[in-house]
Amino acid sequence: MTDKLCILGSTGSIGTQALEVARKHNINITALTASVNADRLEEQAREFKPKMVALLDEEAARDLKLRLSDTDVKVLSGIGGICECAREESADTVLNSIVGMAGLVPTLDAIDEGKNLALANKETLVAGGQLVMNAAREKGINIYPVDSEHSAIFQCLRGAPKDRALKRILLTASGGPFFGKTREELRDVTAEQALKHPNWDMGAKITIDSATMMNKGLEVIEACWLFGVTPDQIKVVVHRESIIHSAVEFMDNAVIAQLGLPDMKIPIQYALTYPERFESPTDELDLATLGTLTFAEPDYETFDCLSVCKEAIRRGGLYPAAANSANEQANALFRKGKIGFLDIGELVGEAMEACGRDGDFTLTDVLELDSEARTFVSRKVKEL
Repeated sequence: MTDKLCILGSTGSIGTQALEVARKHNINITALTASVNADRLEEQAREFKPKMVALLDEEAARDLKLRLSDTDVKVLSGIGGICECAREESADTVLNSIVGMAGLVPTLDAIDEGKNLALANKETLVAGGQLVMNAAREKGINIYPVDSEHSAIFQCLRGAPKDRALKRILLTASGGPFFGKTREELRDVTAEQALKHPNWDMGAKITIDSATMMNKGLEVIEACWLFGVTPDQIKVVVHRESIIHSAVEFMDNAVIAQLGLPDMKIPIQYALTYPERFESPTDELDLATLGTLTFAEPDYETFDCLSVCKEAIRRGGLYPAAANSANEQANALFRKGKIGFLDIGELVGEAMEACGRDGDFTLTDVLELDSEARTFVSRKVKEL
């Protein structure tokens, strides 16, 4: 169980819920980071009294430093400050809930310092899975998944034989707000419509990713790295109620699933208190009240981001990184009204083909590829 915790991305949805868990179970907070939200980070710093905090935005960090001048909290700034928090010496676990590729370098820094990792930043494994998993093995540290689906798989695999027992993973997906729609019906949807997720309260980027099913594609890639399976061993199943968070099928065709209400505090708490289980600050699941659970095949043609991601992990190398970075750029452009909803998948597919590369890679390669894929998307949008 975690004793001292650093949270990267503490003002977002995952970060604030992680602090609820920490408050309930008296977990000490050693460091907190955020992008720009100085108001909330100040509130958190005053309550939890970490040794240090960091804001990515330099101006916001200067403001926060003045606000916290009456405390002993050290205020840092920029990506360097966030990485210093990830390396904070007294923490035994780093929870990474930073959104996007920005979480990769702090993840590697935390691993290098021998910290166990509670990982909510799926892009870390999508873009740099080979680097992250190799580093974790070398340092002998544990990676505990925080995504509800990967936490479910992790829980279902506890106690299972390790040698060839797993047949496949059943990765559930809510289907987002547009499940059942045709491509023609999606042509003119707005960001406002795409941000209305039926089950989960998440940040803007991940909510759009859920609408395009890019989020599920990223989770396929993440699952390959976390659980050592091939893409063909992962079956995506649309489950609109978001009660079964995922399941595993063993070689004898027995299926074990993890169920719960759509509340991220359950997987967050499990990652922070593993291998123990404690009372959770979430509601109980009442199956009789639910009545019915439904399942369906995903529409790979309409939601082409999912298809692109599966192809990217089959190819390996830097193809997943290219798809991820292109999506981050296209997702942001869609939220700004610069491109249409269907343009996201098309741009991700084109960038994956144009920028992806085979073979082993270094962190420098990933960062250079990130810039290349984003530039490719921006250039294509200008041409359009």
